[in-house]
Parts: sequence; structure tokens; C-alpha cells
Amino acid sequence: MDEIFKQQVWEITKLVPKGRVTSYGAIAKAVGYPNHSRHVGKAMGGCPKDVPAHRVISSSGTLSVPEFQVRLEAEGIEVENFRIKNFKKLFWNPLDEL
Repeated sequence: MDEIFKQQVWEITKLVPKGRVTSYGAIAKAVGYPNHSRHVGKAMGGCPKDVPAHRVISSSGTLSVPEFQVRLEAEGIEVENFRIKNFKKLFWNPLDEL
């Protein structure tokens, strides 16, 4: 995974509005690499502090990183059993919204 890919992933992730979530797959599509959601996950692993990685979750609405629940709840997002409540309503699709 190259640095340009990581930078693109991080730049898109910075655009996810507070109180909304997106998926690894949606970010992958937005940067032109559909089917590379795992690479997006890896890029999030070492992301800078200003990248809201907690807003990127699995396409099923499940948190990949349980520790992110506190940060999501602080933004008013309800989480139950590590799943986002109202996931479809809160979902931010960069391809539709940019």
C-alpha cells in the first residue's frame, strides 16, 4: 500500500461529517479502488490524529474497533452491541455527497 493511497484515504475520511459514519468500502470506491476495503482499514491503522478514523466502520454497521464507541457516542451516534443504530440514516457516501 503506497503513501499516495493512504493520503487519499485520509483526505476523504477528514470530510466525513461529525455525527455521521461511512464504511471502508465506500472510502475505497471514493479513492478509485473498489474492493480494497481492507487496504483502507490498514491505512486507518496508522492515520494522523486529525483523521476521524472512528467514523469509518464495516458496511454492516458494526464497529471494527470497539474502543471507537466512546468517540462515536460523544458525537451523538447511538451504538448498541457494537452496531450503529440508524446506520442507513447516518451513512455518509462520499460518492453521493462530494
